[in-house]
Amino acid sequence: MREIIHIFHTNDLHSHFTYWKRSQSFIQIQRQILAEKGETSFLVDLGDHLDRSNLYTEATLGKGNIKMLNDADYDVVTIGNNEGITLSYNLLYQLYDDAQFEVVVANLYSQSEENPSWMKPYTILTTQYGTKIAVIAATAPFDLFYKELGWNVTNPRTELVKLAFELKKHADIIVCLSHLGITEDELLAQECPIIDVIFGSHTHHVFEKGQVENNVLLTGGGKFGQYTGQLTVEFDHASRKVVEKSDRLFENALLPTVEEEEQWLSNLQKEAKAILEKPIFTLTKPYNKEWFHRSQLSDLFAECMYDYTEADCVMFNAGIFVEPLRKGLISTYDIHKIFPHPINICVVQITGNELKEIFTQSENEDWPRLELKGLGFRGVIFGKILNYGIEMTKQRELYINGKLMEPDRIYRLATLDLFTFGYFFPSFKYAKKQYFLPEFIRDVFKNYCMKKFQ
Repeated sequence: MREIIHIFHTNDLHSHFTYWKRSQSFIQIQRQILAEKGETSFLVDLGDHLDRSNLYTEATLGKGNIKMLNDADYDVVTIGNNEGITLSYNLLYQLYDDAQFEVVVANLYSQSEENPSWMKPYTILTTQYGTKIAVIAATAPFDLFYKELGWNVTNPRTELVKLAFELKKHADIIVCLSHLGITEDELLAQECPIIDVIFGSHTHHVFEKGQVENNVLLTGGGKFGQYTGQLTVEFDHASRKVVEKSDRLFENALLPTVEEEEQWLSNLQKEAKAILEKPIFTLTKPYNKEWFHRSQLSDLFAECMYDYTEADCVMFNAGIFVEPLRKGLISTYDIHKIFPHPINICVVQITGNELKEIFTQSENEDWPRLELKGLGFRGVIFGKILNYGIEMTKQRELYINGKLMEPDRIYRLATLDLFTFGYFFPSFKYAKKQYFLPEFIRDVFKNYCMKKFQ
């Protein structure tokens, strides 16, 4: 007997709910059709379902996303970095308490207590014909962030390979939910070909029909709810082996619309505003934003960063201000509209000579109009990099707070975590630094303004 099994998959939604209802309606209809044919199906999500740049996710602190997954009858999910490092320890610990599905992640451990009861290293799904599918999963190891938040994250490939070999004794099929990115998926496939399928995410890659690596099928479903994936596996009961496997993507924008889709999206916004619109302070004047030079809002934010970090100098990009700060009653909703980014403050320790090099690099004329996607940035354009407490004379002498820079002295530069990943300033990746977690820049700014203006 040959059994046909289907696994529908979603990934990296990042709280882009535009096509959520039609995608889930499509999956539900397809699963009903398959059930009538006697073919078992499952539904999995690969992480980064939530993103706190979305007002509804922010207002519900991710619990609204879990309700959506429950309502859609998901079977198994794993967590991405947006679940893992954009929530405080307690919020993540309790995030899936009401989940009606399995949550699998093999490489995350609490530093101070037992892992939450919902967090499992693997699960086993069983089809109606008794075929056992082992589901293993791991998330990207953002070591410094997890450590600061109270978690230990281990090497994902090591954990997955060990689990795969252990579970091969008990399962007919092994699949991996990977929130690691395409490069790690390929390396895992090379190292552990006993895994049948690696569902891929994190790097937002797209494989319209999957990609085979060392006889392991890799999938990739893009980002932001672009696609719904469907894996089909043919399992031979006589040989106890997978004899066929294939994957395909459905473009969600082209799926049939569902009744009251727009109303549902509108209701999410209304619910979020109702939670976030309580006034928290009052302004007697507006603070304008500018993307290509300093502004009243950037001066206020720099003042806030000095107060929060007690650093020697401050650097950030002007594009973080999505909207101005208006006059009158200000709510958490207003602050979120200005700073939708899941970005944290970081203090980097560098020498005077290194700081001079960083200042010179920050003057890059190509960066202000860069339409940056990723690294936590959720703005329109990157904007000019603004330096506070740092000035360079025409003679190329650098002054820190009015004093001539000392080449070997260690200075504390307060900046944004997006600059520390090596893309803009490679030297930051290896410098000594302190991340201020779990507060986002909007939380720090809100608290400062509540203190300053009340």
